[in-house]
Amino acid sequence: MRWFTLSWQAVAAIMLCVLAGFLGPMTQAESDALANPTATFAYPFLNSKSLIFDLILGAAAVSMLRIPRLAAAAALAIGAHVAAWMLLTGIAGFEGTALASYYIILAAAWLLAWRCVTVLSTFKPASRVASVALRLVIPLIFGIWILIIWEAIVRGAGIPFILLPPPSVIGVTIANSIPTLAADVNQTIFKSVVAGYVIGCGCGFLTAILADRVSFLRRGLLPIGNMVSALPIIGVAPIMVMWFGFDWQSKAAVVAIMTFFPMLVNTVAGLAEAGHMERDLMRTYASNYTQTLIKLRLPAAAPFIFNALKINSTLALIGAIVAEFFGTPTVGMGFRISTAVGRMDIDMVWAEIAVAALVGSVFYGLIALAERAATFWHPSVRGG
Repeated sequence: MRWFTLSWQAVAAIMLCVLAGFLGPMTQAESDALANPTATFAYPFLNSKSLIFDLILGAAAVSMLRIPRLAAAAALAIGAHVAAWMLLTGIAGFEGTALASYYIILAAAWLLAWRCVTVLSTFKPASRVASVALRLVIPLIFGIWILIIWEAIVRGAGIPFILLPPPSVIGVTIANSIPTLAADVNQTIFKSVVAGYVIGCGCGFLTAILADRVSFLRRGLLPIGNMVSALPIIGVAPIMVMWFGFDWQSKAAVVAIMTFFPMLVNTVAGLAEAGHMERDLMRTYASNYTQTLIKLRLPAAAPFIFNALKINSTLALIGAIVAEFFGTPTVGMGFRISTAVGRMDIDMVWAEIAVAALVGSVFYGLIALAERAATFWHPSVRGG
């Protein structure tokens, strides 16, 4: 029985380390320091380069041994992330001096993280808590490496921060602008988005019930809904600002328009999902329209309704932010983005984008949790 198992990611990481060793210095500053030994402590990587190599090579070798998968995943995670952290701290202050071996070592560390995620994906946790933790850890590692690669390339290539700031700079901006960002989130999310989302989704749902009951409305509204869904936000937003003013009410109106028809179309399609046999069975029980709707057709339409809610969660945020470009009080995420771009304050623009992405993800996640609780019987949820 073999005492090791080959992994192409680990083998590739080892080969990349060997190649980087042949190529030599990882930065131009390191190359200059080798030519001037008296200044070796003033340049990056000279004191940590061997440790970076040892971390990657050691983690790759350990991961191919026949050891418990959890131990292999831990070794891979430590080796990949500590090596990446040392690369990023070494290049800080020496932006734009990275050579080929710097990017090769970064690729080797990324391959270890890839192998770590692959190993974690093979786990089959016995407990619900472990299963939830595993579902969170895997996308977390993936997201962290998007940020690591972003940071490493921006600093290594010397891309001007005004064009693309690294995540570390964006994080500092967020930390230093929490009161401003909180006020913007309150204006855009808790006023415009929430109000417009509730009004648009609620009206779309009630109209779908009415259209299902009256075939004339169903035949007339759905084609109009397709047409209205194609209306550009930049055309609707100025009109809503003229009608409802510069405060959050006009943005809520834009959000309501954007979310109304996706809810209408999905709910109408969902109400038609119940089969003829089930409807005939309800008729044999002498059920009227309301009883059939509540006990059969709405439960069958629940996956469609929640799909509309999830789609609208992103549409609402986009609509509110874009609408704020056309007139708003001196607060709001769209207002902050437009004014920050005018001042070339790109760090604040990316900070607003990051906060919007985070809030939108939380909003979507809450709806997804509600869907799992409400449609636990559906095959897409129970895995059947």
